Amino acid sequence: MPNAKPARDQLAVIKIEGMHCHKCEQAIQRALVLIPGVHEVEVDFNSGQASVLYQSGAVSVKQLMDAITKAGYKATGFTQNNLNAVKPA
Repeated sequence: MPNAKPARDQLAVIKIEGMHCHKCEQAIQRALVLIPGVHEVEVDFNSGQASVLYQSGAVSVKQLMDAITKAGYKATGFTQNNLNAVKPA
């Protein structure tokens, strides 16, 4: 029997309004990395989005979006992908 991983990594790309500079990127990144279960965060003010790699089951996209709101920005939507879903060759 193959080893089943109890938790799967997810990637959420969150659209954000209100970023104007690199300091905005840093503020959002700091807010997101403090959430338990978040593994990696990349924020880009030019594209107006944050890419967040996190552990499914440990944190929800709503929690990520709430952290962005608390940091003073507006999360307007997201896309989400399961990174551990591997299609057979």
